[in-house]
Amino acid sequence: MARIGVVVFPGSNCEYDAARAVEELGASAEFIFHSSTSLGDVDGVILPGGFAHGDYLRPGALARFSPVMDAVAAFAAEGGPVLGICNGFQVLTEAGLLPGALQKNRGLTFLCQPTTLVVSSTHSVLTRAAQVGARLVVPINHFSGAYTCDDTTYASLVDHGQIVLRYQDNPNGSRDDIAGVANEAGNVVGLMPHPERAMSTLLGSADGRVLLEGFVSAREIVH
Repeated sequence: MARIGVVVFPGSNCEYDAARAVEELGASAEFIFHSSTSLGDVDGVILPGGFAHGDYLRPGALARFSPVMDAVAAFAAEGGPVLGICNGFQVLTEAGLLPGALQKNRGLTFLCQPTTLVVSSTHSVLTRAAQVGARLVVPINHFSGAYTCDDTTYASLVDHGQIVLRYQDNPNGSRDDIAGVANEAGNVVGLMPHPERAMSTLLGSADGRVLLEGFVSAREIVH
């Protein structure tokens, strides 16, 4: 059974959703507080959504200095699967574990709605079980979710297949419809939509399952 660590920052509010989702897929979930200096014996790490440290300065800017982030960075450097969802994605970019940045949505509007994603690459721990071109309905819930980067970074993302998910109909002004990116190795991934909220058709969509199924078993592939 895979053990997935879910990092909890002051202001996180999606940690229970993330834990419940991976448990539904047969993994065990363990909450890891932001002040921890060790991840313990986990097979994967999720940085969940919310408002880490109240999003003061800018989303993720303070969370990157939490003691746990040194352990997350070391885990990622060893090839460990790391997933940042929404605010977690912002934290990963601020920490330098993923390229680019997230800025305020086009129109300065908070968005909370279903959105259709297109799988652009399966070279990541999140999309490895999906198919390129697949369309997945997954909700978004953010104000600062528009992905941006400079031209050099963008060219590198394209060249190395690091854009893993795009919006079918761009809701927030993200560059090139980008909804999720990976590092070059594919073991660190961030996305603004919430796959943990798309686990059942009773709640609107079960399309998040294929993403999280790939993630919870990714450690077996990495090692």
